[in-house]
Amino acid sequence: MKKFTLSIACCLMIFGMTAQAQNDWMKTDRETAAKKLKVKDPKDTIPKLWDKGLNLNININQGSLSNWAAGGDNFSFSLGATVFAWANYKKGRREWSNVADLAYGYISTTSLGSRKSDDRIDLTTKYGYDIGRNWYVSGLVNLRTQFTDGYLYTDTSHTFSSTFFSPAYILVSPGFDWRPNKEFSLFLSPITARFVTVFNKYLSDQGAYGVDTGKTVKYEMGAYLSANYIKTIGKNIAYKGRLDLFSDYRHNPQNIDVYFTNALELKVNKYISAVLTLDMIYDDDVKVFKNKETGVMGPRLQVKQVIGVGFAAKF
Repeated sequence: MKKFTLSIACCLMIFGMTAQAQNDWMKTDRETAAKKLKVKDPKDTIPKLWDKGLNLNININQGSLSNWAAGGDNFSFSLGATVFAWANYKKGRREWSNVADLAYGYISTTSLGSRKSDDRIDLTTKYGYDIGRNWYVSGLVNLRTQFTDGYLYTDTSHTFSSTFFSPAYILVSPGFDWRPNKEFSLFLSPITARFVTVFNKYLSDQGAYGVDTGKTVKYEMGAYLSANYIKTIGKNIAYKGRLDLFSDYRHNPQNIDVYFTNALELKVNKYISAVLTLDMIYDDDVKVFKNKETGVMGPRLQVKQVIGVGFAAKF
């Protein structure tokens, strides 16, 4: 009987210890889970209103030759940099996007001297209100100009052709924005005001960029279209393209101005990448290009292509 009673007592004691251990484990587990929930809840429930970022690319190349039988410049140096920054706000049906697209390139060689190889200031701000089915009622303002003086080069001479705000293109455009997904957007405006400025006196006196001789601002009214496409093609390849079309109702509306820019980025690793850009411009009012057969000055398709490999960073 004593043995039986002792066995029952041992079993009750083991059962009690096991139950207490289980209770302690469950309590600890609940406290851990509660702490995690306490940390995550506030951040998870606050909507993110701003999406901001910056992509920076810097490319540097240098070369020198000495007694090199194959020939070439004794010295060459080039520097190129691009900056693409954005700050987008979204709350409810309202959206406000801001983009800065900047580029500058410089090259120096023994035979050609120093000159710039790239130069761009492109700022865009756009406000939209969602009216459903991926359509927004929007208003857009865009500024496009350059940082420093530019020249047209021949084999024996160079001619001053542009500088900061000479020219500058300023668009003020109400319209409709169609955004079927995050990669593509199409902005349409039947009535857009465009201002072309030439503040440099020398260029103004030449009547450059379609501005009347001696004037500094030209006003145009017309239709405007802007298509933007950003696509991550692969793990390390990204494409960014933009096509702008503008038709001036008051002067040769059939001659549509074109601004088409493309950038393809190939990442080697976190800090090294290659960037290929291809820009094409057609402006009926830029008549500084001579026909080689007739000698007549007139507008031409302007093409700029740049390839660079160097440092890349995202913030």
